[in-house]
Amino acid sequence: MGIGFIALIVFILLIIIWSTILKRSIGEAMILGFFVTALFGGTNALTMMWDGIVFGATNEVLFAALTFVFMAYVIDKTGLITLLINILNSLLGRIPGGAAHVDTASSALFGLISGSGSGNTAATGSVTIPWMIKSKWSPELSATVCAGNAGLGIALPPSSSMFILLGFAPIAAVVSEGDLYFALLIGGLYQVLYRIVLTFWFVKKYKIESLKGDEIAPLKQSFVMGWKSLFIFFGILIPLTITIGPLAELLMANPNIGADAIDSISLLIWVPVLITVISMIIGFKKLPKSLPDWSKFLHGATSKFSVIGVLLLFAFAASENLKQLGLSEDLTSMLASLNMPSWLLIAVVGALIILVAGPLSGTATLTAIGLVAFTALVSAGVHPTLAVVAILIFASTEGSSPPSSAPIFIASGIAQAAPGKTFSPLIFYYVIPIFLIGVFIAMGFLPVPI
Repeated sequence: MGIGFIALIVFILLIIIWSTILKRSIGEAMILGFFVTALFGGTNALTMMWDGIVFGATNEVLFAALTFVFMAYVIDKTGLITLLINILNSLLGRIPGGAAHVDTASSALFGLISGSGSGNTAATGSVTIPWMIKSKWSPELSATVCAGNAGLGIALPPSSSMFILLGFAPIAAVVSEGDLYFALLIGGLYQVLYRIVLTFWFVKKYKIESLKGDEIAPLKQSFVMGWKSLFIFFGILIPLTITIGPLAELLMANPNIGADAIDSISLLIWVPVLITVISMIIGFKKLPKSLPDWSKFLHGATSKFSVIGVLLLFAFAASENLKQLGLSEDLTSMLASLNMPSWLLIAVVGALIILVAGPLSGTATLTAIGLVAFTALVSAGVHPTLAVVAILIFASTEGSSPPSSAPIFIASGIAQAAPGKTFSPLIFYYVIPIFLIGVFIAMGFLPVPI
């Protein structure tokens, strides 16, 4: 057992004990976990700390998460989210748990397009989380549902993670893109179906009722009052149409623009920036008009940054420490040496992928151990296409896998919920069931066309 793997286990146990057993701040736990993982570097500890902090501070997701928190603050203060929720309530408010069903559906649709767990959570959660809270869901449960749905960005094709695996020559030689696309679509739909059933169970367990008649305005009335709020969706549609689809291809073919320029456009960055700008334009009348008022307005926004900023900074810094400690090499050698029954090997591979996908992103996890996991599963008798689908399903837990998954803190930031209170529900309602779905697909218990 290598030092990188030992550091990972210590990191996870430390955060769980500090935040759940000792009831201390999750921010403290993440900072402590970062320093402890760096200490495994011995004489290189200080260098690892510096490299980790630089990696975390310059990580795109950190900026995006803070921007999404500010975006949620702006659309709340300008009153646009209330107007939009009123329209959604007029459409689906009479269905118990309607907001959560919309989050599942929109996460699946966004996942088909973006392939980003963090982007998925932020884009859908900015609308559905406030809606869920208004529909009598607790902030913690709202954040749990949204973060739990984040993995649909990997579990449905096409996703960047899917192409990472197809980029490995041994996988591409035996798995075609067309076969994988359809198989992953069916595998992802199992996850969607599970989430729909789970939402119905949440509605029953927490006695969430449909909104009463006097709480739901007629659609015509809510639309007339709030139609301008629909313009915030252009903040999502504009970067999507520029980066994906016929318009993107046209722009890439233009010699004055080119593919590099289009590929450099980040949905994680531009979605919150555009939605914030659009919200400020539409809700201009409700924005501050004097310097003292602007100071108070901005102070209210920045006060929400501290928790999520610290958490993500040190989560990413710790992941860089683990990388430098050779975590991927440790897992590679560990998987290569396993000799056990096929069903147990499938479960062990899935558990290792989920374990690594906690502190790392899904793409980083698959880059590090995707090929080794594929080789291990195929050697256990799993069909190559099913092996890739199972690996992607295991990795899709990145959004719901505590203690340092970015979507958890993005969702909690929007919901203004304590991230630590979502850990246990996420594990029991999302991580474990999704793990079982991956195992059952690899073993052939859940039919997937190959």
